[in-house]
Amino acid sequence: MTTTETAPRDSSPAMPPEIFRDPWGIPHLRAGSPDELSFLQGYNAAADRSWQIEMERWRSEGRTAEHLGADGLDWDRFVRRVRLDDTARRCFENLDDDTRRWCTAYVDGVNHALETGRRDADEFRATETAPAAWEPWTPLGVFLVHHILFGTFPNKLWREHVATTLGDDAVGLFSIEAPVWAGSNAWAAAGRLTASGSPLIAGDPHRLMELPGVYQQVRLACPEFDVVGLAFPGVPGIPHFGHAGSVAWAVTNAMADYQDLFREQLRDQDGGVAALGPSGWEPVLAHHAEEILVRGSAAETVEVIETARGPVISGGSDGGALSLRTPARSAGTLGFEALLPLLRSRSAAEVEAALDSWVEPVNCVLVADTSGDVRQLVAGKVPVRSRHNRVRPVPAWAADHQWTGAWEKMPSSHVPSLAVNANDRDSGGGELLGLEFAPAHRARRIRHLLEDHGPGLDAAAMQRIHMDTHLGSWPTLRALLRGCGSLSAPAVALRGRLLSWDGHMDGNSSGAGAFAAWRSALVLALARTPKLLPLAEPHGHSPLFGPWLYAASRVGFALETLIADGPAAGVDVAGAAREALEELAAAAPTDTWGSSHTVLPLHALDEHGPRGLAPTVPLTSLSGDTGCVLSTESLPGVTDGSFRGPVARYVWDLVDRAASRWIVPFGASGHPDHEHFASQLPLWAAGDLIPVITDWEQLTKENHDPR
Repeated sequence: MTTTETAPRDSSPAMPPEIFRDPWGIPHLRAGSPDELSFLQGYNAAADRSWQIEMERWRSEGRTAEHLGADGLDWDRFVRRVRLDDTARRCFENLDDDTRRWCTAYVDGVNHALETGRRDADEFRATETAPAAWEPWTPLGVFLVHHILFGTFPNKLWREHVATTLGDDAVGLFSIEAPVWAGSNAWAAAGRLTASGSPLIAGDPHRLMELPGVYQQVRLACPEFDVVGLAFPGVPGIPHFGHAGSVAWAVTNAMADYQDLFREQLRDQDGGVAALGPSGWEPVLAHHAEEILVRGSAAETVEVIETARGPVISGGSDGGALSLRTPARSAGTLGFEALLPLLRSRSAAEVEAALDSWVEPVNCVLVADTSGDVRQLVAGKVPVRSRHNRVRPVPAWAADHQWTGAWEKMPSSHVPSLAVNANDRDSGGGELLGLEFAPAHRARRIRHLLEDHGPGLDAAAMQRIHMDTHLGSWPTLRALLRGCGSLSAPAVALRGRLLSWDGHMDGNSSGAGAFAAWRSALVLALARTPKLLPLAEPHGHSPLFGPWLYAASRVGFALETLIADGPAAGVDVAGAAREALEELAAAAPTDTWGSSHTVLPLHALDEHGPRGLAPTVPLTSLSGDTGCVLSTESLPGVTDGSFRGPVARYVWDLVDRAASRWIVPFGASGHPDHEHFASQLPLWAAGDLIPVITDWEQLTKENHDPR
């Protein structure tokens, strides 16, 4: 097996730090050592994404209200109570010397951009704010901001609300393969199935559609490595999706359960606070007050309490206290020790070895190299403890709910032909690691498309799979339609129209538009049924957790489970289906799906600060939906718009890295007036990818000296 590019360790000669750009404005960074390169990456991120990374810094420190007003208080209260910045500092201090120096070099680059006037953005002027120097641990805080709500603990709040409102037996109606917000895909084909005889990897991570995008396309080259991939602005390296020439890797969320909520009993004791643990009352580990400054309003004081389980994130000494235990805070490490070895990896075995130190979030990983080795593994730390901890908050004083100090063994296997990861139970380690996984629809569909193609897979074939719009839940909903019973003549006609639809959520399809309208009406009708209506009652938690605790959205996510198990639990599913049909028939829907299914980009100024200041992008219609491989997620009954979807797509070609392709929803620049702020949006919406350019001669050197 031959390759046109293996990216040897000395592929980039020692030289002063340099920034190059491809025709899409994507930065290609070259320096003489890993530390110099990390400095350059920090400098570039600060110049290209100045507002974005500073906003994440404010979030990590719990200071959004200080800069943008009272709208940031819910987040700031949570971050202060969960001790996110302190966790970042602790994890930084525990890094090995090489990783700590490398991360510090990144921060030095960010701060050098500030000192040399490169940290400028329209949002700072619009909000009359300014960036400031970073702390050495700020990148770890930025990473935590992206992932503290990425785990499972908010779902435990929802199950507790269901149990309290409807009873313990109702929890299962919302807990069977119906988690919130899972849409990522990754798949790998071994060389025996490809046209080149060398492996291919493809995928599309799903996150909130932030503007600018959550991922930055970047190339990092020095004498030790030469890697293209997707980086988090504000975080060094390429943690999740990269191609190093001789090896490439991709991740999806494993849906593992690694965060626990504990019900705490607290009391005043000896002038302090004590918590009831398995051995009796014990002093808390921390108890102090923090002041949150609020722009335009009076400052607010928040009480910070940490027990032996973890920080108290809800309630307090007067009752209702819940503490959150996470691997990163418990072990004092995020797993950043994996990042440099990952960049230096030359084989699948080296990638797997590098990720052995990864902590959270827990990821499914596909990795392949030019020798033909293809592997599937799970990377991260899942605590060994009672399976009951995975369901709801558990008593802090019960010995059988404590963490044992051991971690579950992560699965790993060689892939002889195909591997598909789609947040599903099979790829995510099943009962060993988690409780809820995505329905198997996407994983099965991708495998079917790959197997249907047969041998001779190439990058173009992998790219087409990204845009498949077959709705996995359609058979269940079609069966419900067929069994609706007595209907008016207009409703019968509408049902016939829906039953003749092909089940593909294409943007130009009026059938898909009618189906989506009926599905939304069905969700709202189910939420109004006497059995489920009490779920709309107040839940008593911070509005920050509203997206996880909003009854209509949870009904939409659990729709297949409710259709299957709801009637036995007293939910009038058939009646709700008929009601939705009659309601929609009276409206006579004719719009296409794409007329309402459009990109809903989220910018920080939409959530915080004065309204009307956030930059915008052109109105863009989409195909796909939740349950499709093209998972441009909507919330039936809430909105048809897609605020969460594929925040990148890629095809990694192992025979020739220059034949690889990628795309992001918006563009390389974070500056709204820049030509590459949203230059990739039309191509992304159409399913196109742009080439990964690796020839330095095809790039344009940036004249600004970053030193």
